[in-house]
Amino acid sequence: MLETNKLHSHNSHPHRVVIIGGGFGGLYAAKALGRAPVQVTLVDKRNFHLFQPLLYQVATGGLSPGDIASPLRAVLSRNKNTHVLAAEVVDLEPEQHKVILVDGELSYDSLIIATGVSHHYFGHDEWARWAPGLKTIEDATEIRRRVLLAFEAAEREPDPEKQRAWLTFVIVGGGPTGVELAGALAELAHKTLKNDFRTIDPTQTKVLLVEGVERVLPPYPAELSAKAEQSLTRLGVTVQTKTVVTDIQAGVITLRRGDAESEQLYTHTVLWAAGMKASPLGQILAQRTGVALDRAGRVMVAPDLTVAGQPNIFVIGDLANFSHQGEKPLPGVAQVAMQQGEYAAKLIQRRLKGETLPPFHYQDRGSLAVIGRNAAVADLGSLKFSGFPAWFIWAFIHILYLIEFDNRVMVMFQWAWNYFTRKRGARLITGQNSFQLTKK
Repeated sequence: MLETNKLHSHNSHPHRVVIIGGGFGGLYAAKALGRAPVQVTLVDKRNFHLFQPLLYQVATGGLSPGDIASPLRAVLSRNKNTHVLAAEVVDLEPEQHKVILVDGELSYDSLIIATGVSHHYFGHDEWARWAPGLKTIEDATEIRRRVLLAFEAAEREPDPEKQRAWLTFVIVGGGPTGVELAGALAELAHKTLKNDFRTIDPTQTKVLLVEGVERVLPPYPAELSAKAEQSLTRLGVTVQTKTVVTDIQAGVITLRRGDAESEQLYTHTVLWAAGMKASPLGQILAQRTGVALDRAGRVMVAPDLTVAGQPNIFVIGDLANFSHQGEKPLPGVAQVAMQQGEYAAKLIQRRLKGETLPPFHYQDRGSLAVIGRNAAVADLGSLKFSGFPAWFIWAFIHILYLIEFDNRVMVMFQWAWNYFTRKRGARLITGQNSFQLTKK
């Protein structure tokens, strides 16, 4: 049992900060507390920090999982006040200031919850089997397996109709993840695999990107959405906006465009990039503290990122709905989580001195989405641009934020190599029953 003796008088131990989640929010909070006079415990089910913005590169064979993940212990090894625990949180006891683990419990003086979000199938969880989302390393390697197996199955399929179904890929959701996945998939099919097969022509691959509203990248300015769509079209992606999915079964997806009749499309590979729902810890927190949740299950936080009536519980990153700046809540992007993690850490330190901080204010440094080789769109506030300059800035920023130095060097080398050779070296089909897909 991981138990902290609570009989101590309050001053006999340093202030205990428990951070749940080692994503951008949790990790940046832990790093910011590295030199503070506090005792930090970072709890995560995984032993690594995952650089999620590059997951689509793993899913399409451009990078290997190790290139975009850093062991949490290694990242925080210099912070002598920090313990890393590989454990799963199952409950909270705010009155007792306790976090309940599967196999023990932890006591805290301040709690930071940064457990993020997962896929949301809008009430159709049965679709998950046919349309995996992209949130974890396992998701990425599973998508990579399905995508590469589809080409292998097509190579062995004598019937042209059935072959076409194997070479049809549908991505649901036109946000940054969907756009990046579609671009990378089209590039993989039309460029990288061009000469690798004998009976099929990978350049005949159909990549369809489906989005419910009237344009891709809805959070971006309209002119950048239009540029993104042009870039996708150039890469050979078919973009269908105002189109919703009504059903997904083995080998077939049903789509409805506007008021038109539903149509069926034969495909063995559907990838889900459409919706997010908050981690279950949001629900637990609501039950234990009465805090309000939004429709996606995110926690409504106060201007200082705390939970109503619980000044020592912070919720940050994708799990938080911060609606105190502008009409819409802050977007679920890494930048928001990083800044919130640093703010929570700073506020805890200020409070120990009997001081406080003004409310959290997000500084938007802009958003970037990449569409294949050489093309990206960048919205940096007053500066909006696309094409190669946007791609270059995107690559630079992503390499800059990769957590460990050796990861940066690896990714830089890998990208330079992929860029000049158009080879995606991590095109491995792994996992159990590698050929199960062709028998479904």
